[in-house]
Amino acid sequence: MAYDVQKIREHFPALSEGAAHFDGPGGSQVPDVVGEAVAGTLCSAIANRGFVTPAEQRASEVVAKGRQAVADLLGASPEGVVFGRSMTQLTYDFSRTLAKNWGPGDEVVVTRLDHDANIRPWVQAAEAVGATVRWADFDPATGVLATDAVAGLLSERTRLVAVTAASNLLGTRPDVPAIAAAAHDAGALVYVDGVHLTPHALVDVAALGADFYACSPYKFLGPHLGVVAAAPALLETLRPDKLLPASDAVPERFELGTLPYELLAGTTAAIDFLSHLDPGPGLRRERLPRSLKALEEHENGLLTRLETGLAAIPGVTQYGAPDRHRTPTVLFSIKDVTPQAAYVFLAEQGVNAPAGTFYAIETARHLGISDSGAVRAGIAPYTTETDVDRLVSGVAALAVG
Repeated sequence: MAYDVQKIREHFPALSEGAAHFDGPGGSQVPDVVGEAVAGTLCSAIANRGFVTPAEQRASEVVAKGRQAVADLLGASPEGVVFGRSMTQLTYDFSRTLAKNWGPGDEVVVTRLDHDANIRPWVQAAEAVGATVRWADFDPATGVLATDAVAGLLSERTRLVAVTAASNLLGTRPDVPAIAAAAHDAGALVYVDGVHLTPHALVDVAALGADFYACSPYKFLGPHLGVVAAAPALLETLRPDKLLPASDAVPERFELGTLPYELLAGTTAAIDFLSHLDPGPGLRRERLPRSLKALEEHENGLLTRLETGLAAIPGVTQYGAPDRHRTPTVLFSIKDVTPQAAYVFLAEQGVNAPAGTFYAIETARHLGISDSGAVRAGIAPYTTETDVDRLVSGVAALAVG
């Protein structure tokens, strides 16, 4: 069955405002079922988790369902799914926990292709214990991070490699399985930022070779929340700082305070929605490959349309190589027009395509576009050809003017 974008759009109340949304990489719009799940949980009788009262049982069930839904989405174990306020917060927590076992002479590898949330926590944790940070560079002409750029930095002293699964600025996707294999050969752990990949492709944490895989439900149609998935056995070896009476069980020992049950319910609803993008039988994990394949085909078709349209406009520069393996994300600038001015002009036309570095500041600097960044357009499950044409027309009008 063909991908029915119009039917999908009917579930997104925000789209009734009429804007063409290319701001999904910063946070997607949300389907009605997610809002209903959040509201329904907030308005139901609920308490701290337990098994005595119905309110306690409901809280426990929401958490269990949330862990299973994320596990289905990522091909992970529900017992290894950790929830937190954001990917950034969780990465800081894990960096501090892992750094307890680092010291002078130990090494950590980070890349300039990454969002700062997968750079600064590791840099700061390493500096705090006297460990050394190694930087892997990408090719600014193509936006590609070569496996050798990371592998060449590895040694027997490497304790961790932090790498993105897809650049949130350029969309380019490193060969994470190859990087992970090289890191594991050196005896290092691998922390993968999957925030920008998860909304666009089927994920299998084990196949990627990720020891830790971090993502954010609000980037894939869900509420604002962060997730890290890891093998329960690995989590058992880590001792985070926590309150004395707090559970020491995995994964609860990594979750500080009471979980936001309504957001976990919304996350489950978002993953269920994703699994039904391509209608068909089967359990959720069986449906997800079909749905995300249909989504990729839809988004890649629109990506080609967008890249082609922008390439035909004089004075427009696109960053990264269009023929590379990437998510449906385009970073571009317009000659003699500041990124902020382009952002404002497009917004006035009802096209939401923000500008900046989007916290990928090392990426922007390595590209040579400075801290002002450029305009970023991200395609989402609800994006249409009309949306793309509106964006291209707006850029063309600005470039001529």
